[in-house]
Amino acid sequence: MIRLAHVSKIFQGKRQVTALDGIDLEIGRGEMVSIIGPSGSGKSTLLNLIGGLDTATSGEIAIDGQRLSGLSDDELTRLRRDKIGFIFQFFNLLPTLSCMENVSIPLHLRGWPKKKIDERARELLDLVGLAHRMEHLPDELSGGERQRCAIARALSVYPPVLLADEPTGNLDTHTGADILKLIRDLHQRLGSTVLIVTHDIHVAENCARLVALCDGRIEEDRAGKLGPVSMGGKL
Repeated sequence: MIRLAHVSKIFQGKRQVTALDGIDLEIGRGEMVSIIGPSGSGKSTLLNLIGGLDTATSGEIAIDGQRLSGLSDDELTRLRRDKIGFIFQFFNLLPTLSCMENVSIPLHLRGWPKKKIDERARELLDLVGLAHRMEHLPDELSGGERQRCAIARALSVYPPVLLADEPTGNLDTHTGADILKLIRDLHQRLGSTVLIVTHDIHVAENCARLVALCDGRIEEDRAGKLGPVSMGGKL
């Protein structure tokens, strides 16, 4: 489903910074994988490259058989729209729009009719436990409810790939555990390929596979625990 071959990313500034250094990684369809590492290890850069939000300096990335380097800007936009859902640490909800309206945005971009959009948005908000908050604005929601709304938006087109960047990092321990359980439940129900970037070892261990980065390189790739969701200390 996701393949990276010899991928490097170098940032040029006052000094050259190698964020990723020759990454080789394959993630199968339907896997739930955590990408873990300390600040500056390259994990968010890796997620941005896989999501087509940035381009690699060298190497090749393919999503579902499509090489990202061979896509035009319009084709890359369509791939992100149709195949990839993003969950961000700080939710990225539009503050003047209700939950329904935030979840509906990707569907409007696809040109869906309003009735179909409303049906899907209601279905998703119910799926993440926000049926009673559909008309509320983000400022009227708790942190956990905002993240649930963001997850519903990311799932709006039932994408085959779901990318989560520190989805529990801005939440308290209990709420973070609830969000992680929700992501796991949705993964099992929908069968999406899920990548979670985190610096929390307990979040990482609750995935089927753990990939650890250090200084832009993979230093470990092993099975996680994928047992009952637990949260605790951080690296």
